[in-house]
Amino acid sequence: MAAQRRNLMQSHQSWTDDLPLCQLCGVGNSPNCVYGQDGKGAQSHPYEDGHFRFRSEDCSLYGVFNGYDGSRVANFMSQCLTAELLLGQLNSTHSDADVRRILSQAFDAVEKSYFETIGDALAEKANLQSQLPEGAIFHQLSPQSQKLADRLAVLEQEVNGGATAVVALILNNKLYIANVGTNRALLCKSTSDGQNQVIQIGRAHTTDNDDELTRLVQLASLKVTPPPPLVCASAGLDTNRLRQTSLIAGQSSTRRIGDYKVKFNYTDIDVLSAAKNKPIIAEAEIHGGQSLEGVTGFLLLMSEGLIKALESAHGPEQANQEMVAMVAAELAQQSTLEAAAQSVVERVKRLHHDAFVSGRQRASHCSRHEDMTLLVRLINYPLPDGTLTPTQGGRIYPVSVPYSSSQNTSKTSVTLSLVMPSQGGTLTNGTNTASTLDGGTPTPGQSPTATLQSTNTQTQSSSSSSGDGSLFRQRGSQAAQPDETGRVPPYVDFTEFYQLWGSDHNDGQSTQGGLGPQ
Repeated sequence: MAAQRRNLMQSHQSWTDDLPLCQLCGVGNSPNCVYGQDGKGAQSHPYEDGHFRFRSEDCSLYGVFNGYDGSRVANFMSQCLTAELLLGQLNSTHSDADVRRILSQAFDAVEKSYFETIGDALAEKANLQSQLPEGAIFHQLSPQSQKLADRLAVLEQEVNGGATAVVALILNNKLYIANVGTNRALLCKSTSDGQNQVIQIGRAHTTDNDDELTRLVQLASLKVTPPPPLVCASAGLDTNRLRQTSLIAGQSSTRRIGDYKVKFNYTDIDVLSAAKNKPIIAEAEIHGGQSLEGVTGFLLLMSEGLIKALESAHGPEQANQEMVAMVAAELAQQSTLEAAAQSVVERVKRLHHDAFVSGRQRASHCSRHEDMTLLVRLINYPLPDGTLTPTQGGRIYPVSVPYSSSQNTSKTSVTLSLVMPSQGGTLTNGTNTASTLDGGTPTPGQSPTATLQSTNTQTQSSSSSSGDGSLFRQRGSQAAQPDETGRVPPYVDFTEFYQLWGSDHNDGQSTQGGLGPQ
């Protein structure tokens, strides 16, 4: 069995190649990059992320995996986790508790299966290490010992590495999220009043997570009763040291799949040496099921590299809102879901690079980024005729919006567009989620494209938008007075819009410098 799994990892073909891909999903990615002093970037290691997006008769399954020290574990997970979930294990009769149990068991089975595949290599590695003098320098070894050392290095490469994962399952029109590590899931959905609510489902498993700190501290207690939360256990793990430790064995995650060094040799890691049980685990934190009945919006699964790149460039405070805004903008402009997801990744990459070359405050945080992966899954999102154009038969025309000179616009870019319908159609506001046609002129703090509602729950975190409506020209508290024709002074320049509209429809009327159609 172990040999079969090992062959599966090494094979370039996969049984999952025959599974139907979800057509409501798009994926974008970009490899890691390190910038030189001249601003030019270079890839520092092979691409290590992975993903899947399958849709069967009974359910839909999506995942994003952040591999490190090689792509073996991420690739193994994308194959074996699918086998643990899409071969009849799930059906419509299962309760929420059943689904959570099956998801948890699947992660546990994949972890055990992975270590079975590298069991022979680990045994050979231990045997070779026992034959080599401890601490010896390579060139001081005998020719025979050098051959052993070379083989040991090959084995080290074979067994090294791990992965973090975020997986989404949709079954019975309910959403379940399983997370191990530092990837992220966001659910964006429209509320009844036309606003957009951005929900982060779950939290990253790091030493910044109080629940994870509590779990780690309890591992060191020899008593039956666990120690109080966030209090150092006697002769156990030191909470203060854990808080100050941003990386454990090279990674920020306190939950991982694979990574035999921290799973079996954690006593050799100073900050973990007092633990009585494995501190770094592969246990998934599972949320759901959350009903998707009546929900309109999209689900985002993001690798740690994508999240960190955006946070490094602009700070973590509004990263979720910025990501959702970029996705909404690209969905309104791109012709395919794949193109929309890829365009968002490219925008984050560009923001990260621009922050580095700017030399401003956050430049020191942006000297490099890891592999980036974004998965976008639409949920009852209206796409007429299978395209992403917001209005059937329409073309997107740019509208220039004046920004206030007092506002720094480098952090959030706002894209507005109007979609003109086919001849004889009705003018529609293409991307305005919180429509200004009903609410009048946008006010400071209200975005003309979307308003993100703020809610907070224990297992899901949501936060409000960055107030990009303040980028618009400020108006007084009194409403603008109409002139003798009944019109108010414009705050949006439609010149380019009308020029494109006129040229497309050959109406023969010059719109240069004019107000356009009356």
